[in-house]
Amino acid sequence: MTDVVISDLKAAKSRRTKKPGSVRSKRVRNSAGKLVSVLSLDANSATFIDDLTTVFERNVAKARLENLKLFGSPDGIRAKK
Repeated sequence: MTDVVISDLKAAKSRRTKKPGSVRSKRVRNSAGKLVSVLSLDANSATFIDDLTTVFERNVAKARLENLKLFGSPDGIRAKK
């Protein structure tokens, strides 16, 4: 049985506020002509450590999602015991 959840969608959007920082996302074409997303940040930013952490977290999440699609596990191929 499916649960029905009623909530205010406008309230959910307010929680998704952008963090102030120097992380920029650009979409460029790689050598094969495919669009790829590139994250860049300002090394002289006052929030450099937080921005670097944000970029790292996004890269890890993307890699885990790709592993899940390829191998069925976010951790990739598991070693045999």
